[in-house]
Amino acid sequence: MESALPYLVASGCIAVAFLVLRADPLRDFPGPFLARWSPLWMIYHSQNGDMHRTMIDLHERYGPVVRTGPKELSISDSGAVKLIYGAGSKFRKSDWYSVWQGQRKFDLFAERDESIHRAQRRLMSNIYSMDTLKKLEPYVDEVLKVLFSRLSALGSEPVNMGLWAQLFAFDVVGEVTFSRRFGFLDVGKDDGSFGQIDIALKSAAWIGQVPWLFGLHDSLSPLIGNWLGIGARHGSLRKIAADEIEKRKERGSDHHDILQMLMDVHREKPQEMNDMAVLSMATSNIFAGSDTTAISIGAVLYNLCKYPDCKAKLMAEIDPIVQMSRVDHVVSLAATEKMPYLQACIHEALRLHPAVGMSLPRVVPPGGMETSGKYIPAGTVVGTNPWVLHRNKNIFGNDADVFRPERWLGEDRGALERFFFAFGAGSRVCIGRNLGWIEISKLVPSLLLRFDIQLADGQTPLKENCWWFVKQKGLHMTLRPKET
Repeated sequence: MESALPYLVASGCIAVAFLVLRADPLRDFPGPFLARWSPLWMIYHSQNGDMHRTMIDLHERYGPVVRTGPKELSISDSGAVKLIYGAGSKFRKSDWYSVWQGQRKFDLFAERDESIHRAQRRLMSNIYSMDTLKKLEPYVDEVLKVLFSRLSALGSEPVNMGLWAQLFAFDVVGEVTFSRRFGFLDVGKDDGSFGQIDIALKSAAWIGQVPWLFGLHDSLSPLIGNWLGIGARHGSLRKIAADEIEKRKERGSDHHDILQMLMDVHREKPQEMNDMAVLSMATSNIFAGSDTTAISIGAVLYNLCKYPDCKAKLMAEIDPIVQMSRVDHVVSLAATEKMPYLQACIHEALRLHPAVGMSLPRVVPPGGMETSGKYIPAGTVVGTNPWVLHRNKNIFGNDADVFRPERWLGEDRGALERFFFAFGAGSRVCIGRNLGWIEISKLVPSLLLRFDIQLADGQTPLKENCWWFVKQKGLHMTLRPKET
């Protein structure tokens, strides 16, 4: 009898596993074995910083729907993507975003209640519109002049353009939000803010897979203190924003910056936009306004260097337009709008290297959904990874892995733009995208006019770390000043 006991236990375990498997509504969806039973698979790759590339490989292996967790699927099917993220979608953001929001009541990125989000976005839409942000262009110009002056002083040694792009983007955030650059360009380094942001990103990426743990930690933090890096978004970075707000109020400003616009809304609608909401928006500008823009600038410059024919074609477009507009310092936004190939290069670079490298998770609403001939029940978390979607050959063609800006100049551009997820999609598209686009559109041609840029090492593949944002590592370039 004793010798039969192990077999009975094993048989019982197999029977239980079989019953659990039969009751699993997602059992027919393929994916990594561990992901079927535990969030540990997602936690591992979120911490490891390789989620973007891993998901591309999984979709190539398993197809348009991949199981990534006990109750989570990754989807690249174009029809399902439109259903999940399209206009009027009933798919709300998942609890993964609760980690980003914390106790904040005003958070356009993380807010999961659609009615609250709509009300908050209405308050902000005019401030972050392209027409409004164009009025801040002279202040972006001033930061660009500082950047070019510093780059010119560095000589012929390779420079880390990923770092300088982030220093530039961070100083732009300071100038347009608080009427004061942070001064990072002047000294060629930050004050520790970049590290705080990186810690918060890496922490939120993995703990978002187990949001209950964040809730437990949050409730115990008065006793145990902060042990999670995401606390920087709710703590130290928020304090930086609060300090900048107070300094801005004390010194005043000679131009209508974003903070002034936020305070105007607060004054007009104090019940809807209180002091904490102003602080939250200012913090969001600091937290997200530099990384995404710097990553995008790096992506454009890297691909132009990797594809010199495209760089030459872009210069052929830039030169005559600049000569006609007699630009002395930086290329105007109006001039960049007459450069279709420049805009195509930006679209293509952000297609191949979108800033976000993880799924944008949503919850299937009551009634469920169907995709690829299979039913997905309500409550399942589904999402699309921009890196996967942007390489979908059914959408972007068989050369989807290749940098080819011309694809954005064809008649099917509108169809491609519907699946351009570099800034998110639908009603939840990034509200700061217009400011980022202004910075990229102006910096790239202005830089190319002043410098002949080359990769310091064109043979070594660029390293990437994906902790929500996919940051380039070692984007070193040589910049030789051109004769003027």
